[in-house]
Amino acid sequence: MKRIFFALALSFPAIAQAEPLKLLTEEYPPYNFTSNGAITGASVEQVRLMMKAIDAPFELEILPWARAFARAKNEDSTCVFTTGHDDERDKRFKWIEPLLIDKMVMVRKAGSGIDPLTIEAAKRFTIGTQRDDFSYSFLTANEFPKIDLAADMEATLKKLLNNRIDLMMTSEKTFEAMKAQGKGVEPALVLGGKRYGLACNLSVPDALIGKMQKALEDLIADGTQDRISADYGLRPNR
Repeated sequence: MKRIFFALALSFPAIAQAEPLKLLTEEYPPYNFTSNGAITGASVEQVRLMMKAIDAPFELEILPWARAFARAKNEDSTCVFTTGHDDERDKRFKWIEPLLIDKMVMVRKAGSGIDPLTIEAAKRFTIGTQRDDFSYSFLTANEFPKIDLAADMEATLKKLLNNRIDLMMTSEKTFEAMKAQGKGVEPALVLGGKRYGLACNLSVPDALIGKMQKALEDLIADGTQDRISADYGLRPNR
């Protein structure tokens, strides 16, 4: 009987091997970006610590946002971050949050004089963002007529600084990081606050989602999240 059991065990060596969770993100400093060939950022550091705490295998990859977002919707064992959580996205994913709590802001090129006082006034201008970005959902939901889409935030910023668009949408904390880096941008219109986190395919087991959520809550409770935010020049999540 012992020999039979041993033979069966050898026949199924992969059963005990957990499939790595695919964690996808985009170039969107200071939350997730490539530096000297390595993926880093305020959100990336939190995610690495979460996965280490629960001892779960994962693969991390940077892609254009639209591709990363689509894969998380359609592929098993896949999550995307740092993802804004709104009503439209709520039921399409399982969520671990908050990696970030922040406001959205419309940003203008410094000295441009573009000064919309309301959302309705901003509709006169061409607004830049990224396909499937949270801000794109906001713009389409509010029926903005002139939306310019780019592959990533850096491309949108270049369009703004080269006068190819009038305004761009980003998070308030990202805007503050841009200012600290000497980018020639100014706030034009501050919008409402939102939560951001990991959006996971509905196939990801609830037990794993629960462990990841608990690991994130531990990072928040012991001050690690605030320390990481400070390391990247960001205000704490409050």
